[in-house]
Amino acid sequence: MKTSPSRRSFLSNSTTAAASCFAFQFVPSRVFGANDRIRVGGIGINGKGHQDVLGAHEAGAEIAALCDIVDPKHKELLRKKKDVHTERFKDAKFYVDYREMIGNEDLDAVTISTPDHHHAHAAIPAMRKGMHVYCQKPMAHSIGEARLMTKVAAETGVMTQMGNQAHAGEPIRRAVELIRAGIIGKVTEVHTWTNRPIWPQGMKQWPEGKPVPPGLNWDLFLGPSPEREYNPALTPFNWRGWWDYGTGALGDMGCHIMDMPYWALDLGAPTMVEATQTGNTLIAGPNKSVVTYHFAAKGEQPPVLFKWYDGGEMPNEDVVDFNLPTLKHLTRRFDLVLIGDRGKMAFGRNRQDWIVLPENKDFRDPPKFIPRVPGGKADDTRGMASGGPYIEWIESIKTGVPALSNFHHAGPFTEVVLLGNLAIRLGKKIEWNSEKLIATNSAQANTIINRDYRKGWELR
Repeated sequence: MKTSPSRRSFLSNSTTAAASCFAFQFVPSRVFGANDRIRVGGIGINGKGHQDVLGAHEAGAEIAALCDIVDPKHKELLRKKKDVHTERFKDAKFYVDYREMIGNEDLDAVTISTPDHHHAHAAIPAMRKGMHVYCQKPMAHSIGEARLMTKVAAETGVMTQMGNQAHAGEPIRRAVELIRAGIIGKVTEVHTWTNRPIWPQGMKQWPEGKPVPPGLNWDLFLGPSPEREYNPALTPFNWRGWWDYGTGALGDMGCHIMDMPYWALDLGAPTMVEATQTGNTLIAGPNKSVVTYHFAAKGEQPPVLFKWYDGGEMPNEDVVDFNLPTLKHLTRRFDLVLIGDRGKMAFGRNRQDWIVLPENKDFRDPPKFIPRVPGGKADDTRGMASGGPYIEWIESIKTGVPALSNFHHAGPFTEVVLLGNLAIRLGKKIEWNSEKLIATNSAQANTIINRDYRKGWELR
Protein backbone atom coordinates (compact mmCIF):
# COMPACT_ATOMS: atom_id res chain seq x y z
CA MET A 1 0.00 0.00 0.00
CA LYS A 2 1.24 3.45 -0.85
CA THR A 3 1.34 5.20 2.51
CA SER A 4 2.94 8.57 1.86
CA PRO A 5 1.95 10.88 -0.99
CA SER A 6 4.80 12.98 -2.25
CA ARG A 7 5.03 16.61 -1.19
CA ARG A 8 4.65 17.57 -4.86
CA SER A 9 1.39 15.63 -5.28
CA PHE A 10 0.00 16.97 -2.01
CA LEU A 11 0.72 20.57 -2.88
CA SER A 12 -0.87 20.19 -6.29
CA ASN A 13 -4.34 19.74 -4.79
CA SER A 14 -4.16 21.57 -1.49
CA THR A 15 -4.59 25.12 -0.36
CA THR A 16 -0.82 25.48 -0.46
CA ALA A 17 -1.05 25.35 -4.23
CA ALA A 18 -3.48 28.22 -4.05
CA ALA A 19 -1.06 29.98 -1.73
CA SER A 20 1.67 29.79 -4.37
CA CYS A 21 -0.72 31.24 -6.94
CA PHE A 22 -1.73 34.07 -4.65
CA ALA A 23 1.87 34.86 -3.76
CA PHE A 24 2.60 35.85 -7.35
CA GLN A 25 -0.36 38.24 -7.38
CA PHE A 26 0.44 39.90 -4.08
CA VAL A 27 2.13 43.29 -4.34
CA PRO A 28 2.39 44.84 -0.84
CA SER A 29 1.68 48.53 -0.45
CA ARG A 30 5.02 48.71 1.31
CA VAL A 31 7.86 46.25 1.84
CA PHE A 32 7.97 44.87 5.36
CA GLY A 33 11.29 44.29 7.06
CA ALA A 34 11.94 41.82 9.84
CA ASN A 35 11.30 44.44 12.52
CA ASP A 36 8.41 46.28 10.85
CA ARG A 37 5.11 46.47 12.67
CA ILE A 38 1.94 45.74 10.75
CA ARG A 39 -0.65 48.46 11.48
CA VAL A 40 -3.90 46.64 12.32
CA GLY A 41 -7.39 47.91 13.02
CA GLY A 42 -9.74 45.76 15.09
CA ILE A 43 -13.40 45.67 13.97
CA GLY A 44 -15.41 44.26 16.87
CA ILE A 45 -13.32 44.27 20.04
CA ASN A 46 -15.37 42.49 22.69
CA GLY A 47 -16.03 38.77 23.03
CA LYS A 48 -14.10 36.98 20.29
CA GLY A 49 -12.83 40.33 19.06
CA HIS A 50 -10.97 40.78 22.33
CA GLN A 51 -8.97 37.62 21.60
CA ASP A 52 -8.42 38.46 17.93
CA VAL A 53 -7.04 41.93 18.65
CA LEU A 54 -4.74 40.61 21.38
CA GLY A 55 -3.70 37.70 19.16
CA ALA A 56 -2.70 40.01 16.31
CA HIS A 57 -0.79 42.25 18.72
CA GLU A 58 1.04 39.35 20.33
CA ALA A 59 1.96 38.09 16.86
CA GLY A 60 3.78 41.37 16.26
CA ALA A 61 1.14 43.79 14.95
CA GLU A 62 0.67 47.38 16.06
CA ILE A 63 -2.94 48.01 17.05
CA ALA A 64 -3.56 51.38 15.43
CA ALA A 65 -7.36 51.68 15.47
CA LEU A 66 -10.34 49.98 17.08
CA CYS A 67 -14.02 49.89 16.26
CA ASP A 68 -17.12 48.69 18.10
CA ILE A 69 -20.80 49.61 18.31
CA VAL A 70 -20.49 49.57 22.13
CA ASP A 71 -18.85 52.51 23.88
CA PRO A 72 -16.09 50.85 25.98
CA LYS A 73 -16.96 53.10 28.92
CA HIS A 74 -20.30 51.25 29.25
CA LYS A 75 -18.85 48.02 30.64
CA GLU A 76 -22.30 46.76 31.60
CA LEU A 77 -22.87 46.13 27.87
CA LEU A 78 -19.67 44.14 27.40
CA ARG A 79 -19.75 40.35 27.53
CA LYS A 80 -16.41 40.16 29.34
CA LYS A 81 -16.80 43.38 31.31
CA LYS A 82 -13.46 44.54 29.92
CA ASP A 83 -12.17 45.77 26.60
CA VAL A 84 -8.89 46.16 24.79
CA HIS A 85 -9.30 49.87 24.11
CA THR A 86 -9.51 51.41 27.57
CA GLU A 87 -7.32 48.75 29.20
CA ARG A 88 -4.63 47.91 26.64
CA PHE A 89 -4.54 50.11 23.53
CA LYS A 90 -5.54 53.55 24.79
CA ASP A 91 -3.66 55.33 21.99
CA ALA A 92 -5.56 53.52 19.22
CA LYS A 93 -8.16 55.77 17.62
CA PHE A 94 -11.67 54.54 18.44
CA TYR A 95 -14.49 54.34 15.89
CA VAL A 96 -18.12 53.29 16.11
CA ASP A 97 -18.58 52.79 12.34
CA TYR A 98 -16.05 50.51 10.63
CA ARG A 99 -16.79 52.15 7.28
CA GLU A 100 -15.30 55.37 8.65
CA MET A 101 -12.30 53.53 10.08
CA ILE A 102 -11.56 51.78 6.78
CA GLY A 103 -12.03 55.01 4.84
CA ASN A 104 -10.01 57.28 7.12
CA GLU A 105 -7.19 55.19 8.58
CA ASP A 106 -3.87 54.26 6.95
CA LEU A 107 -3.96 50.62 8.01
CA ASP A 108 -2.17 47.57 6.67
CA ALA A 109 -4.77 45.09 7.90
CA VAL A 110 -7.96 44.53 9.90
CA THR A 111 -9.41 41.84 12.10
CA ILE A 112 -13.17 41.33 11.76
CA SER A 113 -14.98 39.90 14.78
CA THR A 114 -18.51 41.17 14.30
CA PRO A 115 -21.82 39.27 14.09
CA ASP A 116 -21.96 37.24 10.88
CA HIS A 117 -24.15 39.67 8.93
CA HIS A 118 -21.36 42.30 8.94
CA HIS A 119 -18.45 40.11 7.79
CA ALA A 120 -18.67 40.76 4.06
CA HIS A 121 -19.56 44.44 4.53
CA ALA A 122 -16.38 45.03 6.52
CA ALA A 123 -14.06 42.69 4.60
CA ILE A 124 -14.83 43.70 1.01
CA PRO A 125 -14.14 47.47 1.33
CA ALA A 126 -11.07 46.72 3.45
CA MET A 127 -9.66 44.37 0.79
CA ARG A 128 -10.44 46.84 -1.98
CA LYS A 129 -8.44 49.44 -0.10
CA GLY A 130 -5.49 47.02 0.02
CA MET A 131 -5.94 45.93 3.63
CA HIS A 132 -5.20 42.35 4.64
CA VAL A 133 -8.09 40.64 6.43
CA TYR A 134 -8.46 38.20 9.32
CA CYS A 135 -12.19 37.40 9.47
CA GLN A 136 -13.98 35.28 12.02
CA LYS A 137 -15.93 32.21 10.95
CA PRO A 138 -18.19 31.68 9.16
CA MET A 139 -16.47 33.86 6.58
CA ALA A 140 -19.82 35.27 5.43
CA HIS A 141 -23.50 35.38 6.31
CA SER A 142 -24.69 34.17 2.90
CA ILE A 143 -23.33 31.86 0.22
CA GLY A 144 -23.24 34.69 -2.31
CA GLU A 145 -21.18 36.84 0.07
CA ALA A 146 -18.65 34.04 0.55
CA ARG A 147 -18.26 33.75 -3.24
CA LEU A 148 -17.82 37.52 -3.60
CA MET A 149 -15.28 37.71 -0.76
CA THR A 150 -13.24 34.95 -2.40
CA LYS A 151 -13.34 36.82 -5.71
CA VAL A 152 -12.29 40.15 -4.19
CA ALA A 153 -9.45 38.49 -2.26
CA ALA A 154 -8.12 37.02 -5.53
CA GLU A 155 -8.48 40.33 -7.37
CA THR A 156 -6.71 42.38 -4.73
CA GLY A 157 -4.07 39.82 -3.74
CA VAL A 158 -4.26 40.76 -0.05
CA MET A 159 -3.44 38.19 2.62
CA THR A 160 -6.52 36.68 4.21
CA GLN A 161 -7.42 34.18 6.89
CA MET A 162 -10.67 32.84 8.32
CA GLY A 163 -10.79 32.48 12.09
CA ASN A 164 -11.17 28.71 12.37
CA GLN A 165 -8.15 28.72 14.64
CA ALA A 166 -7.55 24.96 14.87
CA HIS A 167 -6.67 24.93 11.15
CA ALA A 168 -3.30 26.30 12.24
CA GLY A 169 -2.77 23.62 14.91
CA GLU A 170 -0.97 20.31 14.87
CA PRO A 171 -3.99 17.96 15.21
CA ILE A 172 -5.76 19.04 12.01
CA ARG A 173 -2.60 19.29 9.92
CA ARG A 174 -1.31 15.92 11.08
CA ALA A 175 -4.69 14.25 10.61
CA VAL A 176 -4.90 15.56 7.03
CA GLU A 177 -1.53 13.94 6.36
CA LEU A 178 -2.64 10.64 7.90
CA ILE A 179 -5.97 10.49 6.07
CA ARG A 180 -4.32 11.30 2.73
CA ALA A 181 -1.73 8.63 3.42
CA GLY A 182 -4.51 6.04 3.80
CA ILE A 183 -4.63 5.30 7.53
CA ILE A 184 -8.27 4.12 7.16
CA GLY A 185 -8.24 3.58 3.41
CA LYS A 186 -10.66 5.36 1.10
CA VAL A 187 -13.08 7.47 3.16
CA THR A 188 -16.75 7.09 2.24
CA GLU A 189 -18.56 8.60 5.25
CA VAL A 190 -17.99 11.47 7.66
CA HIS A 191 -20.12 12.14 10.77
CA THR A 192 -19.64 15.44 12.65
CA TRP A 193 -21.48 16.88 15.67
CA THR A 194 -21.69 19.74 18.17
CA ASN A 195 -23.45 20.55 21.44
CA ARG A 196 -24.67 23.85 19.94
CA PRO A 197 -26.96 25.71 20.05
CA ILE A 198 -26.17 26.98 23.54
CA TRP A 199 -28.29 30.08 22.83
CA PRO A 200 -32.04 30.29 22.07
CA GLN A 201 -33.27 29.05 18.69
CA GLY A 202 -36.65 28.06 17.31
CA MET A 203 -38.21 31.49 18.04
CA LYS A 204 -41.49 32.08 16.18
CA GLN A 205 -41.78 35.84 16.53
CA TRP A 206 -39.61 38.88 17.10
CA PRO A 207 -39.39 40.16 20.69
CA GLU A 208 -41.14 43.39 21.59
CA GLY A 209 -39.15 46.59 21.31
CA LYS A 210 -37.26 47.98 24.30
CA PRO A 211 -35.41 51.27 24.81
CA VAL A 212 -31.89 51.18 23.39
CA PRO A 213 -29.43 51.34 26.30
CA PRO A 214 -26.96 54.24 26.43
CA GLY A 215 -23.63 53.36 24.87
CA LEU A 216 -25.03 51.02 22.19
CA ASN A 217 -25.39 52.12 18.56
CA TRP A 218 -28.36 49.95 17.59
CA ASP A 219 -28.59 51.27 14.03
CA LEU A 220 -25.02 50.16 13.34
CA PHE A 221 -25.70 46.76 14.90
CA LEU A 222 -28.51 46.29 12.37
CA GLY A 223 -26.22 47.43 9.57
CA PRO A 224 -27.28 45.70 6.33
CA SER A 225 -30.14 43.75 7.96
CA PRO A 226 -33.79 44.92 8.06
CA GLU A 227 -35.08 47.51 10.50
CA ARG A 228 -35.96 45.96 13.88
CA GLU A 229 -36.59 47.33 17.33
CA TYR A 230 -33.95 46.72 19.97
CA ASN A 231 -34.36 43.95 22.50
CA PRO A 232 -31.63 42.43 24.72
CA ALA A 233 -32.62 39.01 23.33
CA LEU A 234 -30.88 40.01 20.09
CA THR A 235 -27.46 41.11 21.30
CA PRO A 236 -24.67 40.87 22.50
CA PHE A 237 -24.60 37.05 22.10
CA ASN A 238 -27.95 35.57 21.19
CA TRP A 239 -27.87 37.10 17.71
CA ARG A 240 -26.45 33.73 16.56
CA GLY A 241 -29.89 32.13 16.65
CA TRP A 242 -31.64 34.76 14.48
CA TRP A 243 -31.32 34.36 10.71
CA ASP A 244 -31.04 38.14 10.17
CA TYR A 245 -27.74 38.25 12.06
CA GLY A 246 -26.37 34.75 12.61
CA THR A 247 -26.09 31.36 10.99
CA GLY A 248 -27.17 29.10 13.84
CA ALA A 249 -25.33 26.12 15.30
CA LEU A 250 -24.06 24.95 11.91
CA GLY A 251 -22.67 28.37 10.96
CA ASP A 252 -21.06 28.83 14.35
CA MET A 253 -19.29 25.48 14.62
CA GLY A 254 -19.28 23.92 11.15
CA CYS A 255 -16.19 25.82 10.00
CA HIS A 256 -14.34 24.38 13.02
CA ILE A 257 -15.58 20.82 13.14
CA MET A 258 -16.02 20.02 9.43
CA ASP A 259 -12.64 21.52 8.54
CA MET A 260 -10.28 18.54 8.80
CA PRO A 261 -12.22 16.04 6.64
CA TYR A 262 -13.20 18.73 4.12
CA TRP A 263 -9.52 19.63 3.71
CA ALA A 264 -8.15 16.08 3.86
CA LEU A 265 -10.55 14.73 1.23
CA ASP A 266 -10.37 17.84 -0.98
CA LEU A 267 -14.15 17.63 -1.27
CA GLY A 268 -15.03 20.76 -3.19
CA ALA A 269 -18.76 21.39 -3.58
CA PRO A 270 -21.55 18.86 -2.91
CA THR A 271 -24.06 17.88 -5.55
CA MET A 272 -26.96 17.63 -3.11
CA VAL A 273 -27.79 18.66 0.47
CA GLU A 274 -30.78 17.63 2.60
CA ALA A 275 -31.79 18.31 6.19
CA THR A 276 -34.17 17.30 8.93
CA GLN A 277 -34.80 19.72 11.77
CA THR A 278 -36.96 20.52 14.78
CA GLY A 279 -38.08 24.04 15.64
CA ASN A 280 -36.89 25.79 12.50
CA THR A 281 -38.81 29.00 11.68
CA LEU A 282 -38.61 31.76 9.10
CA ILE A 283 -36.80 34.01 11.58
CA ALA A 284 -34.67 31.66 13.70
CA GLY A 285 -32.54 28.54 13.45
CA PRO A 286 -33.75 25.10 14.55
CA ASN A 287 -33.49 23.62 18.03
CA LYS A 288 -31.76 20.64 16.48
CA SER A 289 -30.93 19.40 13.01
CA VAL A 290 -29.23 16.73 10.93
CA VAL A 291 -27.74 17.83 7.60
CA THR A 292 -26.57 15.37 4.94
CA TYR A 293 -24.18 16.45 2.19
CA HIS A 294 -23.62 14.28 -0.88
CA PHE A 295 -20.21 14.66 -2.54
CA ALA A 296 -19.53 12.98 -5.89
CA ALA A 297 -16.48 10.81 -6.60
CA LYS A 298 -13.39 12.85 -7.42
CA GLY A 299 -10.38 11.17 -9.00
CA GLU A 300 -9.44 8.24 -6.76
CA GLN A 301 -11.72 9.51 -4.00
CA PRO A 302 -15.08 7.64 -3.93
CA PRO A 303 -18.40 9.41 -3.24
CA VAL A 304 -18.66 10.74 0.32
CA LEU A 305 -21.72 10.93 2.56
CA PHE A 306 -21.01 13.79 4.99
CA LYS A 307 -23.39 14.31 7.94
CA TRP A 308 -23.74 17.08 10.52
CA TYR A 309 -25.63 16.74 13.82
CA ASP A 310 -26.50 19.44 16.38
CA GLY A 311 -28.87 20.10 19.28
CA GLY A 312 -28.27 16.68 20.83
CA GLU A 313 -28.66 14.62 17.65
CA MET A 314 -25.95 11.98 17.12
CA PRO A 315 -24.99 9.24 14.60
CA ASN A 316 -26.23 5.67 14.96
CA GLU A 317 -24.54 3.46 17.54
CA ASP A 318 -22.61 1.45 14.95
CA VAL A 319 -20.88 4.65 13.81
CA VAL A 320 -19.83 5.86 17.26
CA ASP A 321 -18.93 2.47 18.79
CA PHE A 322 -15.25 2.85 19.77
CA ASN A 323 -15.22 0.62 22.87
CA LEU A 324 -15.63 3.68 25.10
CA PRO A 325 -17.64 3.41 28.34
CA THR A 326 -20.39 5.81 27.24
CA LEU A 327 -21.36 8.07 24.38
CA LYS A 328 -20.43 11.01 26.62
CA HIS A 329 -16.81 9.83 26.59
CA LEU A 330 -16.85 10.02 22.81
CA THR A 331 -18.50 13.43 22.50
CA ARG A 332 -16.26 15.01 25.12
CA ARG A 333 -13.09 13.83 23.41
CA PHE A 334 -13.98 13.95 19.74
CA ASP A 335 -15.77 16.04 17.12
CA LEU A 336 -16.27 13.52 14.35
CA VAL A 337 -15.89 10.02 12.96
CA LEU A 338 -14.53 9.12 9.53
CA ILE A 339 -15.35 5.75 7.97
CA GLY A 340 -13.09 4.25 5.32
CA ASP A 341 -12.82 0.92 3.53
CA ARG A 342 -10.07 -0.16 5.97
CA GLY A 343 -11.46 1.14 9.26
CA LYS A 344 -12.74 4.21 11.05
CA MET A 345 -11.24 7.07 13.01
CA ALA A 346 -12.58 9.19 15.88
CA PHE A 347 -10.99 12.66 15.67
CA GLY A 348 -10.90 15.76 17.88
CA ARG A 349 -9.44 19.00 16.58
CA ASN A 350 -7.92 20.01 19.93
CA ARG A 351 -6.14 16.75 20.82
CA GLN A 352 -4.10 13.94 19.34
CA ASP A 353 -5.26 10.84 21.24
CA TRP A 354 -7.50 9.83 18.33
CA ILE A 355 -8.82 6.28 17.98
CA VAL A 356 -8.34 4.22 14.80
CA LEU A 357 -10.14 0.87 14.57
CA PRO A 358 -9.11 -1.71 13.58
CA GLU A 359 -5.42 -0.97 13.96
CA ASN A 360 -3.77 -0.80 10.55
CA LYS A 361 -0.56 -2.74 11.23
CA ASP A 362 0.72 -2.22 7.69
CA PHE A 363 0.42 1.55 7.91
CA ARG A 364 3.56 3.63 8.27
CA ASP A 365 3.26 7.21 9.46
CA PRO A 366 4.01 9.59 6.59
CA PRO A 367 6.45 12.47 6.96
CA LYS A 368 5.04 15.87 7.81
CA PHE A 369 4.51 17.52 4.45
CA ILE A 370 2.08 20.33 5.37
CA PRO A 371 3.86 23.52 6.53
CA ARG A 372 3.61 24.20 10.26
CA VAL A 373 3.05 27.65 11.70
CA PRO A 374 6.28 29.64 12.21
CA GLY A 375 7.10 29.80 15.89
CA GLY A 376 4.50 27.18 16.74
CA LYS A 377 5.21 23.92 18.54
CA ALA A 378 4.89 20.45 17.07
CA ASP A 379 2.74 19.36 20.03
CA ASP A 380 0.63 22.53 20.10
CA THR A 381 -2.88 21.12 19.83
CA ARG A 382 -4.65 24.25 18.63
CA GLY A 383 -1.81 26.25 17.12
CA MET A 384 -2.68 28.70 19.87
CA ALA A 385 0.11 28.36 22.44
CA SER A 386 2.25 30.69 20.34
CA GLY A 387 -0.70 32.51 18.78
CA GLY A 388 -0.61 30.15 15.81
CA PRO A 389 -3.37 31.50 13.53
CA TYR A 390 -2.37 35.11 14.18
CA ILE A 391 1.33 34.38 13.64
CA GLU A 392 0.47 32.62 10.38
CA TRP A 393 -1.57 35.59 9.18
CA ILE A 394 0.94 38.27 10.22
CA GLU A 395 3.77 36.26 8.63
CA SER A 396 1.73 35.95 5.44
CA ILE A 397 1.50 39.75 5.26
CA LYS A 398 5.25 40.08 5.64
CA THR A 399 6.22 37.31 3.21
CA GLY A 400 3.38 37.18 0.68
CA VAL A 401 2.94 33.44 1.31
CA PRO A 402 -0.73 32.98 2.28
CA ALA A 403 -2.00 31.37 5.46
CA LEU A 404 -3.53 27.97 4.74
CA SER A 405 -7.05 29.00 5.78
CA ASN A 406 -6.97 31.91 3.33
CA PHE A 407 -10.14 32.89 1.50
CA HIS A 408 -9.27 30.72 -1.52
CA HIS A 409 -9.76 27.71 0.79
CA ALA A 410 -12.15 29.21 3.35
CA GLY A 411 -14.55 30.72 0.81
CA PRO A 412 -15.62 27.47 -0.89
CA PHE A 413 -15.59 25.74 2.51
CA THR A 414 -17.90 28.41 3.98
CA GLU A 415 -20.21 27.97 0.99
CA VAL A 416 -20.48 24.26 1.83
CA VAL A 417 -21.25 24.94 5.49
CA LEU A 418 -23.90 27.53 4.65
CA LEU A 419 -25.49 25.22 2.08
CA GLY A 420 -26.63 23.16 5.07
CA ASN A 421 -28.53 26.19 6.34
CA LEU A 422 -30.08 26.61 2.92
CA ALA A 423 -31.52 23.08 3.18
CA ILE A 424 -32.63 23.74 6.78
CA ARG A 425 -34.36 27.03 5.98
CA LEU A 426 -36.14 25.81 2.85
CA GLY A 427 -37.06 22.48 4.41
CA LYS A 428 -36.28 20.61 1.23
CA LYS A 429 -33.55 18.72 -0.60
CA ILE A 430 -31.20 21.08 -2.45
CA GLU A 431 -29.71 20.04 -5.79
CA TRP A 432 -26.66 22.25 -6.11
CA ASN A 433 -24.80 23.74 -9.06
CA SER A 434 -21.74 25.36 -7.54
CA GLU A 435 -20.41 26.83 -10.77
CA LYS A 436 -23.64 28.78 -11.36
CA LEU A 437 -24.27 29.32 -7.62
CA ILE A 438 -27.86 28.11 -7.85
CA ALA A 439 -30.13 25.44 -6.42
CA THR A 440 -31.37 23.87 -9.63
CA ASN A 441 -34.59 22.65 -8.03
CA SER A 442 -35.59 25.80 -6.08
CA ALA A 443 -36.17 29.32 -7.33
CA GLN A 444 -36.88 30.35 -3.72
CA ALA A 445 -33.30 29.53 -2.75
CA ASN A 446 -31.96 32.64 -4.45
CA THR A 447 -33.47 34.83 -1.73
CA ILE A 448 -31.15 33.12 0.74
CA ILE A 449 -28.11 32.52 -1.50
CA ASN A 450 -27.99 36.29 -2.13
CA ARG A 451 -29.77 38.33 0.52
CA ASP A 452 -31.23 41.83 0.25
CA TYR A 453 -29.64 44.72 2.14
CA ARG A 454 -30.98 47.77 3.91
CA LYS A 455 -30.68 50.97 1.88
CA GLY A 456 -27.19 52.41 2.10
CA TRP A 457 -25.59 49.04 2.88
CA GLU A 458 -25.55 47.50 -0.59
CA LEU A 459 -22.42 45.57 -1.49
CA ARG A 460 -20.53 46.86 -4.50
